[in-house]
Amino acid sequence: MAVYLDNAATTYPKPAAVYDRMDDFLRNHCANPGRSGHRMSVESQRAVVQCRQAVADLLGAPSPDHVVFTLNATDALNIAIKGIVRPGDHVVTTRMEHNSVARPLEGAKRHGVEVTFVGADCEGRVAASDILAAVRGNTRLVAMTHASNVVGTILPVEEVATALRGTSCLLLVDAAQTAGAVPISVKDAGIDLLAFAGHKGPLGPPGTGGLIVGGRALPGPFREGGTGTVSESITHPEELPERLEAGTLNVSGIVGLLAGVEYLLDRTVASVREHERAMAEALHLGLASIQGVTVYGPADFALRSGPVSFSVGEADPRAVAAILDASFDVAVRAGLHCAPLAHQSLGTYPAGTVRMSPGPFTTVEDVTTALQAVEQVAAAFV
Repeated sequence: MAVYLDNAATTYPKPAAVYDRMDDFLRNHCANPGRSGHRMSVESQRAVVQCRQAVADLLGAPSPDHVVFTLNATDALNIAIKGIVRPGDHVVTTRMEHNSVARPLEGAKRHGVEVTFVGADCEGRVAASDILAAVRGNTRLVAMTHASNVVGTILPVEEVATALRGTSCLLLVDAAQTAGAVPISVKDAGIDLLAFAGHKGPLGPPGTGGLIVGGRALPGPFREGGTGTVSESITHPEELPERLEAGTLNVSGIVGLLAGVEYLLDRTVASVREHERAMAEALHLGLASIQGVTVYGPADFALRSGPVSFSVGEADPRAVAAILDASFDVAVRAGLHCAPLAHQSLGTYPAGTVRMSPGPFTTVEDVTTALQAVEQVAAAFV
């Protein structure tokens, strides 16, 4: 792939250490962690422990034991929502959410949970005052994305977290778009639950993710089964992280995730943020200068993360994306991006948009090539 601009879905490429260490693990250390006393098992467990510590350092977890490994961010969000919310509870969320939040909450409504969706403006901004005004006496959870996966708009997570301190209402943050790309600390911000995707900002492989559990929240078990600890008990362990983990972990994926996180800790999230911000801003400004192209989201990149969404006249976004891929070798994503409520707020429903999302390894040359390609496509459609 000559130009890859789909990092909001999965980052590519990965640091070389991710490939090398996963290969070494699968060839030489591929055993169940914590299940046996032999050297291969011990080595597997050591990698899991090291990754918990690295992720805790990256995302400001209260302790490594509060880092729960999951299949992906969607899995983590389901664990949090279904482990906390009960019939009769009220949940506040926003219309900028990915379906990973919206769908579990819609399902919860069928079981007696009330859900309030707070509106967003045409640039994807949601006011903290509107979120807090929706909180009431039986509100158990506020669930909100840290940044939109469509236009990158950053929501006021820290402001909401501060306001909810001292209340019985918990805060769940979907950091799928920001973990590893925008600095954030669960402990410092006072976030109760934070879901992250290992295959995005943390630069790990697909099939990895996690839930950071803060000091106030303790979801009930989502799965129960083998943990390798307290095997004499017929009931699932109460302690973290085993409370929310069951069965054999994706250790090869966790080894890759560890390599990605260590790369980030060395490079620093702040430097990645500045790089992606510069690339995204260049894309936004360049696209806005092309005749017939409409760009969405705030123009101030201090208020947004990497994704840049646009449309070309009345052209179907999927057709534009297909041409960019087939004719120019530029990889983007088109459509509703699993966030139909967000597109309704932006005014881009039902067709959606074309989304370009730079990553840590996107270059100025990549941006230039992509803009030249869009200019040629736009000339054909407009």
